[in-house]
Amino acid sequence: MKFQFVLFLLLFGTPLMAQNKAVYVVEETQGNRMSFYAHNEDYKDYDVLFTIKGSDFRQSKAKPRWIRLPSASRVHLKTIFLFRGKKPVYSHSLQLNDSLSRRALRKEYTQIEIPPKMIQPKRHITVYITESCSSCDSLVAKLETNLYIFKHFRLSEKPTIKEYLSNTLVDLETPIDSLQNPIVNLGGYLYTRITDYESLLEELNKSE
Repeated sequence: MKFQFVLFLLLFGTPLMAQNKAVYVVEETQGNRMSFYAHNEDYKDYDVLFTIKGSDFRQSKAKPRWIRLPSASRVHLKTIFLFRGKKPVYSHSLQLNDSLSRRALRKEYTQIEIPPKMIQPKRHITVYITESCSSCDSLVAKLETNLYIFKHFRLSEKPTIKEYLSNTLVDLETPIDSLQNPIVNLGGYLYTRITDYESLLEELNKSE
């Protein structure tokens, strides 16, 4: 069952280049060696191609290869050898591809910690937890685990919201306190028959 809920919402409620700021190169120098590492602070894997050009250093003449860069990881890309008494002059580039290839070189990698990347849903989500709801806690837990941006309220703690919902859902055959499902607001519409996370996503992804 779906109800339009505009007033209450207003009151309460291909290859990729280095444009991806979550993937970047870190340089580390030790003695006459300079090493380059790719850091991936994204939640997806990439293949990366690293090239460096310049003078006053020596590098392998082997053709650069695509390297697998797992999500939330650090991978060694290349090491160059500096000429004694010289300051290297160089430029480098990093190409990204999210179409992963079986031919990409897989190196050992170090897992790194990255901040959570919250998912902004297509439509505003608010979950109203009824007193008799048996699935509400698991639904909220799923949304939190999958990093969705949403709001949730226990109606027993929000009498004003509860009263407003009661007056809005006048066609309900069951009192709000007796509802076995949550009341879910998706983009200004109220739903009383969403039973779990999967059915919420199914409804969320429908066109308006």
